Parts: sequence; structure tokens; C-alpha cells
Amino acid sequence: MELTPVTESNPTNNIVVLKSNKANGRMVRGFAIVAQYGQIKQIETHTFKVKSQNGNGQYVITNGKVWDCSCPDHTYRQVMCKHIFAVKFWIELKEKIDSNDTFQLYREITEASICRFCGSVNIIKWGYRRNKNVKMPRFKCKDCGQTFVMDEGFAKMKFDPKIITLALDLYFKGVSLRKIAHHIKQFYGFKVGKSAIHTWLMKYGRIINNYVNQLEPELSEAWNTDEMKVKCGGKWVWLWNVMDSGTRFLLASQISEKRDVGDARKVFQIAKQRGKTKPSTMTTDGLPAYIKAFKKEFFTLRNPRTRHIRKPRFVDKTNNNIVERLNGTVRERDKVMRGLKEEQTAQIMMNTMRNYYNFIRPHQSLNGKTPSEMANIDLDLGRNKWLNLIKKANVTNSQKQLS
Repeated sequence: MELTPVTESNPTNNIVVLKSNKANGRMVRGFAIVAQYGQIKQIETHTFKVKSQNGNGQYVITNGKVWDCSCPDHTYRQVMCKHIFAVKFWIELKEKIDSNDTFQLYREITEASICRFCGSVNIIKWGYRRNKNVKMPRFKCKDCGQTFVMDEGFAKMKFDPKIITLALDLYFKGVSLRKIAHHIKQFYGFKVGKSAIHTWLMKYGRIINNYVNQLEPELSEAWNTDEMKVKCGGKWVWLWNVMDSGTRFLLASQISEKRDVGDARKVFQIAKQRGKTKPSTMTTDGLPAYIKAFKKEFFTLRNPRTRHIRKPRFVDKTNNNIVERLNGTVRERDKVMRGLKEEQTAQIMMNTMRNYYNFIRPHQSLNGKTPSEMANIDLDLGRNKWLNLIKKANVTNSQKQLS
């Protein structure tokens, strides 16, 4: 919908709609309400409830013969308020999504070039494979006789890849599994359970992690390490994070039950393995375990040496603020999850969150770029980063299996 000035009046609705910046401002605020999940709820055919933006309850909007809202702006000024605009936009968006002519989810059809089973290029089209929600082109290999569909990481999946990647993105943006399932049903008409979404998180978390761990980032010479408490299986465990200061690239996220030297050494080893190098400086807090772990993993008599910076102050030029800010991001996600269930799945979840942080989420401090782009890992993921990252990961894994 284009953002255009509204007309001077609407006699049929008995609402004075001012042709002014104020009216357009209400329209913009209406868009902002729709953009926030769960702000609008339809009670009856022509009755809606919109949450107040200042947190003081909610307003009732009706659209029978006339538009009416219980908010003070509409009640006293008789103008088209932001809540009415929000409901109108919400109705229009829902109608577009429900219409097969104007909005339809589809699978991007990619032509197969080689057989998935034998690697032969002697293949032909062989009809389609259909299930309840998806139609996929099928191919046949003339050499081995196998039929197959293009496996872009979503073969034999009941739901469209865009639904799956939408669920992944909403989850790591802080939306709970229950709310994700409600969102998909409300706007796309697909009924999906919480357990199915959790299965997607585990499955694609492993696929992506196996792929990105092979990539080599170009890092700066300063690394930061910190640890934080997270709840796992009803008890507190420790989450260790190692981040490159210059690119914000998160090298390691490791969960351990304790906070001793062995645990600190393990996260250092993972960081060195993924970074393919050693930094000039390693900044940590004052945890005693870091001293021995650093000596075991980084100390050498040869130059260049790695210098250990412990207990920096908040105002120091070299400090640990970067990785401590990351801890805040993790806490926001952990708060919605209400703790992790068990250590094995918790580690997969933290790895997936690390990959979301590195490859999906743009950073304001990096001028809208991701840490992977700053580290010169340009995968050209396009608009749907989740979808294309999974495709690239699947192609790489398939090539390794054939070889």
C-alpha cells in the first residue's frame, strides 16, 4: 500500500480525515502497529482489539457502517486514528495472504544437473512429487535408474522452505515456539506444532554448523572471551564465548557444567581451530582459570606472542564490552526459551545462535553488515539468508558424500 495523503473527509464514515501531516503521521504509526506481532486481535467479524502502545490496556475498533475506536484521539477529535489505520492495513494484508491470486508461497524450482545417487549427468525430468502443501519436480537418472527431487536441504519436508526459514528467523529474533506456530497458522493457513518447529531448529542447526565450520574468516588481532550462566535442564551451567573484536565474528560458543581450567582450554582450542590463527591480544575477565588456560593454549617464547589482558576496566581503551554486550543478546533469547532442556540440544542451539549472529543478523555497529561479511566471508546470501545458507550447506555436504 502506498503512503499517500488521505482525503479531506469521508461522509459515509462520519469521520473527519484531515489532509495534513498529522493524518499521515497517524498512518505511519498504524503501519508500525501492524509490524509488531500480536498487537491486533479479531474478536468478531467487524470487531477488533488493538493493544495500547503505552501499555495501558487495549482499544476496541469496529468497522460496521462506520469506523469507530475507543481511543481518546478518535473519541474527542473524530479523526481516523492510528488504531483504525492499523486494523485497515491488517485486514488488507490478511486478504492478500488468503488470496491465491495475489499471494502464494512457492518452492523455487532448481533444475537438477547431476544424479544425487551416482553423480551421473544423464538425467531427465520425471513428473512431480506432491504432498499436502508442496509440488516439486522429479528427475530420473538413466544410468542408475533412481528417481529423485532436487535436495536443497528440504527434501521430503511437508512444509514450504519459506515457512521453515520464517520459523527459524522468528525464533532467533526472540519469538516463542507457541507464538511462531500461531503466526504461521494466522497468516499462512498452515497448522504446525511446536515440536515440529523444534525439530527444524535441531536439523538445520546441524546442517548449517557443519558447513560454516569449514569456512575461514579473516580476523583482527584482538579476541575477547567471557562466560555467563544459563539454565539447562533445571540447573545452572556456563556458556563460554570467544569473539573477534574487529569483525564481531563469534568464534566459539561452548557450554560446560563447570568453570575450571579444562573448560577454558576447550573453548580456546575451538576458537583457534576456527580462526586458523592466534591473536595478538586475548582479553578476559579476572577468572583464575583463564590464567592457566591461556598459558597452555597461547603462551610461547617465539614472536609474535599473544598478550593476555585480564580484568580491564569499563573505561579502558581495551575492554571486554563487546562480548559482554553479546551476553545480553543471549539472555534476551534465553529468557523466551525459559532455559535449555538438556546439554546436547543446548549446544546445538547455541551453535545455531552463533551462526545466526555471524551470518544472518545485521549489526548496527558494522553499518548493517554481518560479522561474516566483515570477516570477508561473502556468501551472497541475498534477501532470505536462512534459505540460501541452508542451500549452500546442503550442496557442500552432497558434494562431500559423492566424493
